[in-house]
Amino acid sequence: MKALLIVDVQNDFLPGGALAVNDGDQVIPVINALQDHFDLIVATQDWHPSDHGSFAANHPGRNVGEFIDLNGVQQILWSVHCVQESVGADFHTDLERDKWAAVFQKGTQKTVDSYSGFFDNNRQGDTGLSSFLKKEGATDLFVCGLATDYCVKFTVLDGMSEGFNTYLIADGTKAVNLEVGDYARSIKTMEQHGARIITSKDLIM
Repeated sequence: MKALLIVDVQNDFLPGGALAVNDGDQVIPVINALQDHFDLIVATQDWHPSDHGSFAANHPGRNVGEFIDLNGVQQILWSVHCVQESVGADFHTDLERDKWAAVFQKGTQKTVDSYSGFFDNNRQGDTGLSSFLKKEGATDLFVCGLATDYCVKFTVLDGMSEGFNTYLIADGTKAVNLEVGDYARSIKTMEQHGARIITSKDLIM
């Protein structure tokens, strides 16, 4: 069975949000069009406590973009984003959600970040996404959403490590691009690990 996985299409990652991805809103019509072509659709949602360790604001004297050691993992510091129960953590209102089977929240523990929709960055916390997909009979996983160079990339890599035939829908994702070329490097990394890179046109005939 084919499953569509929508990663973090939330207000804070969209234009005007606290951690906006350039042109991030352009993925919404692509993702909406894709949903009619899948029987199983799930999504991930960044869902941070306000005192999360990845927020620069919680480390006096430190700035966004700096790295710290967070519970044994090198962690880049971000602006405050996707705080639990906030408008910024909500999915964009234009994103169709009627067919979603489940939403998997991540980044809920303040001492560890979670880019992947499957596991936290320490790989000690499991969101339950993999077991859900396997229980539903999913074999092929099609990933889209935000952002290519962080949460999407690590979700794709973990999807493959969990045994799914994993595809990235390239026109259904946008990158943060903290450094020029991050999008292209992320695509290359996913492809080198075995992900297949496609576009929505390959699915919508």
